[in-house]
Amino acid sequence: MRFGINLLLVTTHVTQAHERWFHLLKDCGFDGVEVPIFEGDPAHYAALGKLLDRAGLARTASTGLDARTNPIDADPGVRRAALERLRFAVDCAAALGAEVLCGPLHSAFKVFSGRGPTPDELSRSAEVLRAAAEHAAAASVLLAPEALNRFECYLATSAAQLRELVERVGHPALRAHYDTHHMHIEERDAGAAVRHCAPVLGHVHLSENDRGVPGRGQVDWRGTFRALREVGYEGWCVIEAFSRLDPAFAAAIHVWRDYFATPEEVCREGLRFVRAGLA
Repeated sequence: MRFGINLLLVTTHVTQAHERWFHLLKDCGFDGVEVPIFEGDPAHYAALGKLLDRAGLARTASTGLDARTNPIDADPGVRRAALERLRFAVDCAAALGAEVLCGPLHSAFKVFSGRGPTPDELSRSAEVLRAAAEHAAAASVLLAPEALNRFECYLATSAAQLRELVERVGHPALRAHYDTHHMHIEERDAGAAVRHCAPVLGHVHLSENDRGVPGRGQVDWRGTFRALREVGYEGWCVIEAFSRLDPAFAAAIHVWRDYFATPEEVCREGLRFVRAGLA
């Protein structure tokens, strides 16, 4: 099991100007970082990869989709744009040297139809994800779609829905991404949710209910950690916490106040907590 932290803690676009964070995170004891991919190009991420190599950090990556690139849209043109966007993100992740590309890859973030998911939408999502997984396999990147809470998506909001979607895609380069923040909202038994996801589980986010320091809030950490140990999970465990350093991103995810004094608190205290819980 390896431990990382999502750099959305400090920025939505990682550049050379953030290099000091790489060395700080290595000093904290992290094995790697998760780099958001929303802009830039493969050359940009290849250069970042060299800086991360210098700091001795492995990496994963995350991304998301919007209304123009929605895999479940009825318009074939929008679905083609979704696939091209996912292929672009895979190419950037591969250039970065990332092992995993995670996030709500199955549908657009906060785009709602006013009803629950339909069979057609599930089929469209699976079709796009299967094609994206083919591209990811060729680039040696694992795709990991993430179930989100009901306020951020509607296609996959539970461990059961996520497993069903991953099994529907049926590609070895695509596995499930479990996030404790979202499942704290949606699941009644965190341990049971992890165990249900275990056959297809490929990536884990450790995120507090308030997006602050893991261990300070209400997430069922004991049940989560116990289940991850029981199922023999050996992949990445990535801390995901959010600050207000990027005002536009903070507004998009509704972070209206600070839940810690400095991002360093999340890094040091959070890593100590999750290491101890999973030991």
